[in-house]
Amino acid sequence: MTYLTSGAEATVKVKGELIVKERVPKRYRIRELDERIRKERTKAEARLISEARRLGIPTPIVHDIQNSTIVMQYIPGTPLKHVIDESLSERLGELIGRLHSGGIIHGDLTTSNLLLYNERIFMIDFGLSFMDPGVEAKGVDVHVLFQTFESTHHDYRALIDAFSRGYRHTCDNSGEVLERVKEIEKRGRYA
Repeated sequence: MTYLTSGAEATVKVKGELIVKERVPKRYRIRELDERIRKERTKAEARLISEARRLGIPTPIVHDIQNSTIVMQYIPGTPLKHVIDESLSERLGELIGRLHSGGIIHGDLTTSNLLLYNERIFMIDFGLSFMDPGVEAKGVDVHVLFQTFESTHHDYRALIDAFSRGYRHTCDNSGEVLERVKEIEKRGRYA
């Protein structure tokens, strides 16, 4: 087994053609409470990955869930941050629009959590995902992505415009959400 990454919430290891994601214990929490929280978050993540897949979003296939561990398909793709262009950004907008129309908020929408594999954009790492049909949650999700574009890509305006075109095609209340993104951006400037 090879470590892929280790973060504050989980370790991710590659085991052949599988990913093993295990939530790490938090020593500052009471053991029983910690175990319950990790199990619940693991189940919720697996459920949301599967629900996103049902909405037509390419995601890893979940193979197994045990306690605080998810075993899922390894996607040997290229992080979108290395290959994104206007065309991919528009396609990404369509995917996120579908996700949001299904009431799912990714919670960590960055070009590092999106992989290009066999000409498809796969969404990974649903560890911070949750259900929320509201405009504010969708706006925050899109705002995080736009901040990623701005901080990592010189042509970020073109990427934002392309994403917005795709998002308008598939998200039920895209106009409201994109307006909310502008409001959220203004809040951040004056905070």
